[in-house]
Amino acid sequence: MFESLIARPTDAIMALMAMANADTNPNKIDLGVGVYKTEDGATPIMRAVKQASGLNLTEEITKSYVSTIGNADFRKHMVELIFGSDYPALTDGRIAAAQATGGSGALRLGAELIASSGLDPVVWVPTPTWANHTPLIGSVGMTIKQYPYYNKTTLGVDFDDMLTCLEQEAKPGDVIVLHGCCHNPSGADLSKEEWDRLAPFMRDNELVPFIDLAYFGLGNGIEDDTYGLRLMGQTCPELIMAASCSKNFALYKERVGLVAAITGSADQAALVQGQFGALQRRLTSMPPDHGAALVARILGDAQLRSVWSEELDEMRNRMKSLRAQLSGALRVQGAEAMADAITAQNGMFSMLPLSIEQIEKLRTDHSVYIMNSGRMNIAGANKSNIPLLADAILKVL
Repeated sequence: MFESLIARPTDAIMALMAMANADTNPNKIDLGVGVYKTEDGATPIMRAVKQASGLNLTEEITKSYVSTIGNADFRKHMVELIFGSDYPALTDGRIAAAQATGGSGALRLGAELIASSGLDPVVWVPTPTWANHTPLIGSVGMTIKQYPYYNKTTLGVDFDDMLTCLEQEAKPGDVIVLHGCCHNPSGADLSKEEWDRLAPFMRDNELVPFIDLAYFGLGNGIEDDTYGLRLMGQTCPELIMAASCSKNFALYKERVGLVAAITGSADQAALVQGQFGALQRRLTSMPPDHGAALVARILGDAQLRSVWSEELDEMRNRMKSLRAQLSGALRVQGAEAMADAITAQNGMFSMLPLSIEQIEKLRTDHSVYIMNSGRMNIAGANKSNIPLLADAILKVL
């Protein structure tokens, strides 16, 4: 049996991590893996998470299964956090939701839901998009196509080209994958004005939004980061959403996510809710509860929620400060466009307009590690190494 297996290439991010770990240069700068880091390079457990963990440890009375759709309090608090407690579709009972095994599990459940409709729509993803979107969504057997998104020359969103492509090539019922905020890998987000144009465009062309909300809270705050999602849900008759708690709660290895759908009626929502449960039962039986229970406690406790919100603000503001520092250090003749783009982009990632040869020189000559695409995680930098990073970028340019 096993003799017939084909060797698979090492995951690009894991390979980059291994290279950075093997580098003995004390001044190396690892901007590869997409986790938040503090000034000293640690990925900490958030204060609110530690407090919630202590409370759960003393108060938890069972390790019995929860359900195929997960922790009820988690689902309730997350839906209200993302959409707002007075959101029309929520008050009308038109939102179905299920806990998932991380944001990846939420994406897979959303894809399975689409496939189970039997309509076989094309799923459109932006160019570029998160590397795992296509294998995760495509693994259910649907056709994946790409639409233009990020312009590597202007270092911004190709919005008009995006609309033109979808208008000319997408068919009614097709599914459009959108990054709700903090686009991975580019950091280039749609503006509110572009969301305002996109929502009626999607409705009028009968396209279904599938919004990945992996980094909400780390761009411009919860309200701004969910602006496009909320608008889409009020404009389009149907919507699918996948959210992650990996980044904004720093619960990476706990694998906590949420999949949700806005439907046309409360009866449809109940049908979708049951479908989520049946799909999850078939895939993994039930999602893990520990991380979801922590999120539920934090969001359901005013004091813990305040602590979490304060720390989330600290994380977001630190990354904005790093962007400003790097932009300032890069603001020399010939690199102005890059400097402007770095401050205009949101979240953990930016995509530097570098060739493979330049990226390899960053590694070999300067011990700076970014993805071959040019994607860098700004949270991997700090005040002390920003000058070294800027100098290395300018030298390879």
